[in-house]
Amino acid sequence: MINIGKQRVEQIFEGFRGRSVLVLGDVMLDKYLRGRVSRISPEAPVPVVEMESESYHFGGAANAALYLKTLGLEPILIGLLGDDRNGEIFFDLLKD
Repeated sequence: MINIGKQRVEQIFEGFRGRSVLVLGDVMLDKYLRGRVSRISPEAPVPVVEMESESYHFGGAANAALYLKTLGLEPILIGLLGDDRNGEIFFDLLKD
């Protein structure tokens, strides 16, 4: 096991600042649905969920690019998006 000190870790991460990195892959949009289980369906043994909220987050290569950005790197993300509602949501997340 390699043991490095806090100061060395900080130096490593500081070295990331401003560097560009190419991220090439499948950009995805993750959709999270949240709700409460109100009962079990009489037709099948599955829960019936009353939806309370939904949210969208980057997935796939987009998520990797986001984490690289949080480390101080400048990701260049290359991928394909559809010309649809999910593509619009994705670009709205990029603006945020």
